Amino acid sequence: MYKYMRIQGRDISYITKYPKGVFGLCWNLINNKVMTDEDEKLFISIDEWFKENLPEPEPCKNREPVITFFKCESTEHMVKKLEPAVKLLEKYKKPYDVVYTNFIGTIVYEDNWQVAVSVKDGKMV
Repeated sequence: MYKYMRIQGRDISYITKYPKGVFGLCWNLINNKVMTDEDEKLFISIDEWFKENLPEPEPCKNREPVITFFKCESTEHMVKKLEPAVKLLEKYKKPYDVVYTNFIGTIVYEDNWQVAVSVKDGKMV
């Protein structure tokens, strides 16, 4: 059984030098005017649900070089909420990977549902 899960793309974040997560990928599609208005509204509703139901890690708010992972044991319902966002990545042909692991770097933030991990030069530290 895996402890952590992350949905990430192949595009590299300028902050972390690590692959962008599903939220960053979808926001890029919106900011680049790729999504239809209907798809944009769908993603924004997903993003708002997460903002209302999941704490935003302080390191993320501060734009520190971190990446986040869901905790597998407590987020099954949250991962289901992300399914429409993943389908948007598929619709707009944005490659992504679903990464399951027990091995992450230094945890700098943790709550009941997620962890934030330090990243330096594109690698977890």
